[in-house]
Amino acid sequence: MVHSAYDAVELVAGVLSDIVDVASYAGKLVVAVKDGSLRIYSAPPHADGEITRDRPYALERQQPSLWRRGTPLAIEVSESRDLLLSLAEFVSLHRFPALETVAVISKTKGAKLFAWDDRRGLLAVGRWRRLTIFRLDSGREFVEVREFGVPDTVKSMVWCGDNICLGIRKEYIIINSMTGALTEVFSSGRNAPPLVVALPTRELLLGKDNIGVFVDQNGKLIQDGRIIWSDTPASVVIHRPYAVARLPRHVEIRSLRAPNALVQTVVLRDVQKLVETENCILAVLAHSVYGLLPVPIGAQIVQLTASGEFEEALSLCKLLPPEDSNLRAAKESSIHIRYGHFLFDNGSYEEAMEQFSDSHVDITYVLSLYPSLVLPQTHIIGEHDRLEDLPELARESSDVTDEMESYSLQLHESDDKSPLEIKKMSHNALIALVKYLQKKRNGIIERATAEVTEEVVSGAVRHSLVLSEPYRSKKPNKKRAQTHTSSIAREMSTVLDTSLLQALILTGQSSEAIELLKGLNFCDLKICKEFLEERNDYMVLLDLYKSNEMHHEALQLLNQLVEESKAIGKTDFNKKFNPQMIIEYLRPLCLSDPMLVLESSLYVLECNPSDTIELFLSENVPADLVNSYLKQHAPNLQSTYLELMLSMSVSGINPNLQNELVQLYLSEVLDWHMIMKEEGNWTEKTYSPTRKKLITTLENNSGYNTDILLKRLPQDHLFEENAILYGKINQHLRALSLYVHKLQMPERAVAYCDRVHEEGTQQPSKSNIYFNLLQIYLNPRKAEKEFEQKIAPVASQYRGIQKVTRARGGRMGKKVVEIEGADDTSHML
Repeated sequence: MVHSAYDAVELVAGVLSDIVDVASYAGKLVVAVKDGSLRIYSAPPHADGEITRDRPYALERQQPSLWRRGTPLAIEVSESRDLLLSLAEFVSLHRFPALETVAVISKTKGAKLFAWDDRRGLLAVGRWRRLTIFRLDSGREFVEVREFGVPDTVKSMVWCGDNICLGIRKEYIIINSMTGALTEVFSSGRNAPPLVVALPTRELLLGKDNIGVFVDQNGKLIQDGRIIWSDTPASVVIHRPYAVARLPRHVEIRSLRAPNALVQTVVLRDVQKLVETENCILAVLAHSVYGLLPVPIGAQIVQLTASGEFEEALSLCKLLPPEDSNLRAAKESSIHIRYGHFLFDNGSYEEAMEQFSDSHVDITYVLSLYPSLVLPQTHIIGEHDRLEDLPELARESSDVTDEMESYSLQLHESDDKSPLEIKKMSHNALIALVKYLQKKRNGIIERATAEVTEEVVSGAVRHSLVLSEPYRSKKPNKKRAQTHTSSIAREMSTVLDTSLLQALILTGQSSEAIELLKGLNFCDLKICKEFLEERNDYMVLLDLYKSNEMHHEALQLLNQLVEESKAIGKTDFNKKFNPQMIIEYLRPLCLSDPMLVLESSLYVLECNPSDTIELFLSENVPADLVNSYLKQHAPNLQSTYLELMLSMSVSGINPNLQNELVQLYLSEVLDWHMIMKEEGNWTEKTYSPTRKKLITTLENNSGYNTDILLKRLPQDHLFEENAILYGKINQHLRALSLYVHKLQMPERAVAYCDRVHEEGTQQPSKSNIYFNLLQIYLNPRKAEKEFEQKIAPVASQYRGIQKVTRARGGRMGKKVVEIEGADDTSHML
């Protein structure tokens, strides 16, 4: 098996000094040079982060003498931390993009190699016969964790979990980084130095002359795990699904899949190092850097299929998501399609779906086997049209086209055979279809999502590139294909999700259909809505509305269902649709659309006020907005809302809302006081629940407007409220007079003095509060006279007539409150 898996492209050329090592950072190439400088090369313009095959990288920046002492031996980039680790005379740490020095580990002087565990921030350094482990602390310095002695100088090493595999002398050992326990593995061979390579699976590839042996992270051999190279490799990197080795005369690429056959030989002489990156393999030569760029897997499958390597082609198919794969070769597709139809006609539906999946025919072709499903109209091109776009496959595609046309003809001929149609639409057939579509879904949805995101972010730029002169004049056919491809993933996603939803409902998997709609989906709204309405599947219909952000329609339907369930009185139906469902639907909308939440909450406010108000509070719906809405549409619940908010956070509630709550209390108390007074039942020691709330709120909070409240309060009644408010504005003599003479509550007067004294021990103006109380008791007339002199400027603010509009009960009436001055002092005696 030999085919082209990589293209060798020169990325950097003409470096005067010898290149030591290369790394990749943020789509750029970081090149360490023997003269101690560091060069950064950037991709050509409009590369979109992809490595181009026709233009080299350009020198963006050069940092001379980054390593002032010693020649750099190796570099490695921690892209997640924006750090550059390097080994010269010492291991040092620099930070991108300015490349300032972050740390230098002086203890690493004389080290020959290091191994970096980026996930845990651990650095293993081999120095003579010592292995030292450091931990990166706070991204700024290395802290030594442990140091172990090893039998000989370390020549190769990698991390494998908590273990470190070391190549020393002519053997391999594994050392536990926590305990230092050593485990011998096997010898490295007669001629070659030890070579340790880590695999993404945490397994290891250990070199033994020209053989690479697979072992687990504990050094145990893996059965049938070996690669036989054509020569002894100097280094190996893993770039799935291949292992790439640097041999004396060329770079050799072999499959990681047994029997590890030769895939490709890339003739590059004098390669100094191979470096694995996310997108490619970098081959470092003395004065240049080549990129081994992976050939698209789809193109590799075409090569393998054309050469008759079907098993290897199938193995590559399994590694590809559907949206990235090209059409499979003609014979492969022909076998899979023929076998799939045979299995389907014989009732082996799931096995048939596996064959269709392996053939990578469009899902529309598979869905044609289910004529009862309603599909949206699309512009998706057929298999034959897509094969014609690839001239190299045109000849091989004839067999596939014949097979598909043949079976399509059979389907049309069987339309009148109702037993056959019933069979194909049987429960088992639909179950198999569901599994097939779910298997295909991730890749197709990802591609569609990528298209949407790409269009949102860079649609204008992409459009200008497509319409530029080079594309219009030189490649008109390519332009047409790109324009068509831009929507195919979304159309395919719409077909898939619309069919999957119908199949799930027809097989009784409503819960799975709901899960489909809760995530990102491309269900055709019109088709799915009609389908669900025909079957009265309202739970799924609600989620269909929700996934399309049709919240008005969903809430309208939900309110209707809740009302119907209440009218019908069926127990099961009531469990399905109840007011709590409306609250839970509104919950995630509180942040994004609070007005919609408020507008849609009237029904649940009436039938479930406490839970609805709890929703407003717990989801942080703007309090001013809620208060204003309740004042207009549910005034009887306004105080309840404000009370709950005040109880949750006194400091967090807006002072205006505190003031409004007190005003609500006061309005109700004044109405109640008027009624009690008219009935002749009023005394100052009469308390309604609301009056108790008012007094408690006045005492414990300070966010309200005292001046406005004093203007509304009558001066000849509600003395306790007046006393509290006078105390808030430091009119202590007036407050004490009310407690002593009006309310005849001496204990409250003493408690008042105690509180004022404790609050103002450092303030001389408050230190005589007890003297004021004594004066009121001993000489009430003199105290009152002094009080009148002090209070006159203040009392004048509240004397006169103030018209205040307030509602009786629901605050719908109007009332004129006359605020008089204080009673004559004779009343205090």
